[in-house]
Amino acid sequence: MTARPTRYEATWESLAAYEVPEWFRDAKFGIFIHWGPYSVPAWGNEWYARNMYQMGSPEYEHHREVWGPQNEFGYKDFIPLLTGESFDADAWAALFREAGAQYVVPVAVHHDGFAMYRSELNPWNAAVMGPKRDVIGELSEAVRRRSMTFGVSTHRAELWWFLNGGMAFDSDVRDPRYSSFYGPAQSQQLEPNEQFLQEWVAHTLELVDAYEPQLLYFDWWIHRPGYLPYLPKIAAHYYNRMAEAGLGPVLTYKDGAFPAGTAVEDVERGASATLRPQPWQACTSIGRGAWCHVEGEDYKTPGELVGTLVDTVAKNGSLLLNVGPKADGTIHSAEAEVLREIGAWLAVNGEAIYGTRPWSVYGEGPARAVEGKFMERDQDGFGPRDLRFTTRGDVLYVLGLSAPQDGRIEIRSLGSDLTLYQGEVKLIELLGHTGEFTPVPLEFERGPHALTVRLPESWTAGHRAAVPLPVLRITAA
Repeated sequence: MTARPTRYEATWESLAAYEVPEWFRDAKFGIFIHWGPYSVPAWGNEWYARNMYQMGSPEYEHHREVWGPQNEFGYKDFIPLLTGESFDADAWAALFREAGAQYVVPVAVHHDGFAMYRSELNPWNAAVMGPKRDVIGELSEAVRRRSMTFGVSTHRAELWWFLNGGMAFDSDVRDPRYSSFYGPAQSQQLEPNEQFLQEWVAHTLELVDAYEPQLLYFDWWIHRPGYLPYLPKIAAHYYNRMAEAGLGPVLTYKDGAFPAGTAVEDVERGASATLRPQPWQACTSIGRGAWCHVEGEDYKTPGELVGTLVDTVAKNGSLLLNVGPKADGTIHSAEAEVLREIGAWLAVNGEAIYGTRPWSVYGEGPARAVEGKFMERDQDGFGPRDLRFTTRGDVLYVLGLSAPQDGRIEIRSLGSDLTLYQGEVKLIELLGHTGEFTPVPLEFERGPHALTVRLPESWTAGHRAAVPLPVLRITAA
């Protein structure tokens, strides 16, 4: 391994010495937040800003019916309605901590260009408009007070083209008074010009310098050729700035924008089919259809999301789970309840997640993950035979991805004739069930082809909990 430099240079050769900090390897679970002017219409998804200017789209027709023509009521007019009168950064942080999250990553600026932080470069920001509060600043303080790690997400790169539909008809995007908000509104096929790229770099560095986020999340558009020459400069500045502050930095990317080993790859609404050698991140939302709050959203269950977390961690990843607050700054009760149920499961079983490392194999069972982004709807459903493994020192954890139907767990990877697990099994314990926190010793039998564990009758009878996924702790003789 290349020795870590005392200071990174803006070259891929220098950045190849980057090492993922221990805090990220240990954290495993974070919260993502999409809150902005798109939360006001609460319709479609967080791309409402773009789609309301796409003639003929459902958002275009909905907007004209509910809000009026786009030349009379444009996207900018949602900003005063993003009141945030009930926004409470401390309450958000308390909920995320109750959920068991170890890091929190709000979207500082989405594709729409509206900054949720106090900016000297962008006059369209939440400190002076809408809620008239430095949302990112307040969250950074509240999250850190709760002993969680703070990060930010920036999606401003897409502003080059995001509002271009509004140039095709009579809309406020054409009005030069609002060009500083709506951006160039250029064709998606054109590479951004030098002026836009320099401004994008400046906005990114302002965010880094002002809030010192320990995770800097980039969305997908930066993989385009025009951005690539600027990425080493941003990464070097970010890594050096964090080193000066004594903070371990994580920069996440998509679509191969960064060379492997120089940052951390993020897989959006997808999975990994393999145990990856380097730490990575999966990001998804509690909502099946949107990242922001929308009316009538279909929410995933706590069991589904814990299953995603377990599968991701077993493959050397971390899960960044998104919530979408309402325009008034409250988090929907359904999303809050999902978070609390995840937290209740982690309170009992967290030792099999936090601070763990992968085992020789990630797991076993018939379910096979489909590799790649936006594939979560195509994933196999987990069944009772699907198990995942994590380790902590000499302890092996076996995490079930579905409730066993007959009270037994058969672990084929631990058969005595196999070479995966060399030691003799001394003790197997169930970490907790039906609200109990004391591990329960279990009966087991190890044969040549599998190790069979019998769960207590009390668990079998009481596994109707919101997250009925058993976790075993195996100690060797």
